[in-house]
Amino acid sequence: MKLPSWRDWLFSAKAFTASMLALYIALAIDLPRPYWAMTTVYVVAHPLTGATTSKALYRALGTLLGAAGAVVLVPAFVNLPELMSLAVAAWAGSLLYLSLLDRTPRSYVFMLAAYTLPLIALPAVTAPETIFDVALARSEEIIIGIVCASLVGAVVFPVSVGPAFAARIGVWLRDAAGWAGDVLRGEMTDEVVPLARQKLAADVVALDALITQLSHDPDARDLALWAHELRGRLLLLLPVLSALNDRMRALAREDTEGSGRDDLFALAREIADWIAGAPDTPERLHTRLCALTPAPGELDRWPELLRANLCARLKELVDLWQDCLTLRRQMARGPTAERWKPVLHHRPVIGTSRHHDYGLLLFSATSAALATITASLIWISSGWAGGANFVAMAAVACCFFGAQDRPAPFIWAMVVWCAAAQAIAGILLFVVVPLVHDFETLVLVLAPPFLLVGAFIPRPELALVTLLLAANGAGSLSVQSHYNADFTLYVNEGLAVVGGLAFAWIWVLVTKPFGAEIAARRLVRSGWADLAGSAAGSRLQDHRVLVSRTFDRLGQLVPRLASGAIGDGVATDGLRDLRVGYNVLDLQRDRRALPEMAKTRVNAVLEGVAGHFQTQAKSGATSAPPLGLRDDVDQAIIAVLTQRAGQAADNALQALVGLRQALFPEAAAPLLPPAAAAGAPPLLAAE
Repeated sequence: MKLPSWRDWLFSAKAFTASMLALYIALAIDLPRPYWAMTTVYVVAHPLTGATTSKALYRALGTLLGAAGAVVLVPAFVNLPELMSLAVAAWAGSLLYLSLLDRTPRSYVFMLAAYTLPLIALPAVTAPETIFDVALARSEEIIIGIVCASLVGAVVFPVSVGPAFAARIGVWLRDAAGWAGDVLRGEMTDEVVPLARQKLAADVVALDALITQLSHDPDARDLALWAHELRGRLLLLLPVLSALNDRMRALAREDTEGSGRDDLFALAREIADWIAGAPDTPERLHTRLCALTPAPGELDRWPELLRANLCARLKELVDLWQDCLTLRRQMARGPTAERWKPVLHHRPVIGTSRHHDYGLLLFSATSAALATITASLIWISSGWAGGANFVAMAAVACCFFGAQDRPAPFIWAMVVWCAAAQAIAGILLFVVVPLVHDFETLVLVLAPPFLLVGAFIPRPELALVTLLLAANGAGSLSVQSHYNADFTLYVNEGLAVVGGLAFAWIWVLVTKPFGAEIAARRLVRSGWADLAGSAAGSRLQDHRVLVSRTFDRLGQLVPRLASGAIGDGVATDGLRDLRVGYNVLDLQRDRRALPEMAKTRVNAVLEGVAGHFQTQAKSGATSAPPLGLRDDVDQAIIAVLTQRAGQAADNALQALVGLRQALFPEAAAPLLPPAAAAGAPPLLAAE
């Protein structure tokens, strides 16, 4: 195992310092459970200052919301235990559902409120008159921990989110540059965009959390706007590269006479070199591309249409890459940099719409609520004195991992490591702590184990284990102003905590055994249903909504695909589907302005696309588009060329060319009437 770095030790020292400060304050003002302040520090501590601040803010709001709910529910249902259980379960399930709907860091507010209420309310049912004091004390303890963690993180060697964001962007651009180089040098031979390339979409979507944290970081707050602009352009790069791969392959296959092809391919390699860092200028590349774009009178053959389309795509790639590099430099210079002016203007802005599988989200929330009710009935029927913690921990586990496809492994880790933390804390509490007579000595006693565990928290693969050891260890110690540990009470509470987690583990094994496959297949089918609805004109008539929902869906789908959750029968090229959607929306927008014959042909294409994706959505498996649809597209291209008039016809022709390449990338070239195509002006970029 790799030893912690100095940065890891620094984080651990800061977290331990903040936890001791929180514990000292809570002891000084004689709060009933001062160890909760210490526990909270380890829950919210993060190596990045902005992440700590945002998590602390959302935890404070969630705690206050959960405490307020407890104050309302306990007096109302204290004499009705079954109704109390139902109310607590309904609260937990409802707040968890809201949390699952919001996949930003803000969701922490709802998730924390979901399980804070049972943590506060259930232990207080035997003394309902104290519920307000208990809720107030719990809120004070947690807020003290939040303030201490935020203060130490912001003052003692703060670590800005900005450099972490810049590093992630650097890695992403390097991977994208590698893909662009393979495409532009003709080294991409696969028809379907591989999973490793689609993972770039998931990586960009994952940047949302860092972008949100920028606004909570004093040193990076001004960068948030640029970060949003950069994220949008990174996402737009992906369908452009996917389309370029298709056009390069198609032109290499169709342009057998090489009319301008070799010069264009040579320029594509120069663009690849520029993207890789070779000295060149976007202006020179644009000039060369304009010179190689076929003139209007040359667009009488399919290769010329592809060449014009490829030139426009290459121009768009140059513009996008230039914008990405400019934005990256702007962010490195900070808020004093000059006003940024984008090069790319004609693309729609990426929207904020997300894809939600409401059925699965409701299932997860309902499962957590039913687990809480069942655990409550076990407690009520058994009369177990420590049963309140049993129910509360079952609710905590089900809520905390409610978003996971297979929560059982994570909850089992909670069982194992909470039990380990309980055992370690027991040794300290009954063997070491009785020898401690002042706060300074207590700090010296706690420093070795907590500093060691804290040094491994920044590692993602160990984050869950170390957080459980630190947070549960601090809670199990139950440090008070006076030593009053009771071994019987300690064992009873420990059994309740571990037992509640074990119950949650058994519950999810029974109720949620299906893993990622169902969620992944539903994501794929939802994407096909959106495309069918767009082609039929019944949904998603906005480019921004289409792009944002598609990329959000890819962000959820790609990790599941990487785990092998889907078999070969389901399509995995989400970028190709996005290109289909782009062109369908363009046809929907412009078809009404076409001459009657061309409009009829375009309507037939849209009906065919809708039927094809409806078939896939119903069957749940990918299938080749029908050859009749290819013939409809070819007839529509000929009809638009024959009756071409106005910008709407130009746009429709662009979309039809792009649609044909997306659905039938290996098909032979259509037969175009030379007389109809001879006077056509040059095409812009089709998706």
